[in-house]
Amino acid sequence: MTRTPRESSGEPNPLEILTLDRLRLRTSTKWRAYPEDVLPVWVAEMDVPPAEAVVRAVTRAMELGDTGYPAGTGYAEALAAFAAKRWDWDGLAVERTAIVPDVMLGVVEMLKLVTGPGDAVVVNPPVYPPFFHFVSHLDRRVVEAPLGPDGRLDPDALRESFRRAVGAGRRAAYLLCSPHNPTGTVHTKDELSAVAQLAERYGVRVVADEIHAPLVLGDTPFVPYLSVPGAERGLSLMSASKAWHLAGLKAALAIAGPGAAGDLARMPEEVGHGPSHVGILAHTAALRDGTAWLDALLTGLDHNRRLLAGLLAEHLPQVRHRPPEATYLAWLDCRALGLGDDPAEVFLRRGRVALTSGVPFGTGGAGHARFNLAASAQVITEAVRRMATAAR
Repeated sequence: MTRTPRESSGEPNPLEILTLDRLRLRTSTKWRAYPEDVLPVWVAEMDVPPAEAVVRAVTRAMELGDTGYPAGTGYAEALAAFAAKRWDWDGLAVERTAIVPDVMLGVVEMLKLVTGPGDAVVVNPPVYPPFFHFVSHLDRRVVEAPLGPDGRLDPDALRESFRRAVGAGRRAAYLLCSPHNPTGTVHTKDELSAVAQLAERYGVRVVADEIHAPLVLGDTPFVPYLSVPGAERGLSLMSASKAWHLAGLKAALAIAGPGAAGDLARMPEEVGHGPSHVGILAHTAALRDGTAWLDALLTGLDHNRRLLAGLLAEHLPQVRHRPPEATYLAWLDCRALGLGDDPAEVFLRRGRVALTSGVPFGTGGAGHARFNLAASAQVITEAVRRMATAAR
């Protein structure tokens, strides 16, 4: 029986272990992009120590000098076992996987397999900004199918965008963000089945970025795209990166549905040279032995999303916000505050708190900001206090 995140794992809440002084010793983007008087709740880094299983794996590699090139299928096997236990999905076939440097570079390689220069890639704004950047740099056209007013996939918008994308007989792909970043929406089985049916009808190839899959909160079920009927020609990218705070230890997996195995087989062999061997060891250890740590994290994030909702209701009631179903990111509609298209800039300038601007997320992003919940209750409380001061 799969344990739900609400059950106790026996682990302490990873979000309440590190002090601000300790966090400010870090040299990564979150803690070096702004001066020390700025409280950072922006980029997707978590304020947590690594899982002990990851520390052991990396330390062991250092002790052995095991810092060469990656080999074997241990990462894929660990992810397959994790998927079977956590998502009741037995369809992740190790022979239909390939190691890639990270999820976005994997996305690029998958798009190269199923589209050509000048072809269209459909996205659902507001969505993770690198979708726009990587697609454009790949010499593909971005076609937007905006989310509906409820923050969910809009079948009519998808249908129209697919129709336009394949115009003049061109190939096209749909870059699906699942769970969705920045809204934290978890797509349902019915929604994903409808996507698969539309994609097959129009000949659009689906590439699913599922990096946030382990971060579904509460009792909401995560449905892998490749598990739904009609998704056999789909491709997916997964990683332990977001859920275990491993962005600096790069590694991800490309996964093909049964009908896309031939496409994945065409991926150039040299793509697999990019991932870090130590990163693969860390990701494998996280998936195999770091699930108790993950459960403790999910419990902490569940608390934080409720904390943020309460703080906003008390201090910034004009801000509209749906607590995320997944991820550690909250999408804040600040338009009623009258702070312009980029409220994050105002919060930073007036309140010395850094959120992510909503503008780069595409249509629907103006007037919004993204808030990183992967912090202590103290940091979240202080961040909202600063935001309220800035909004006066």
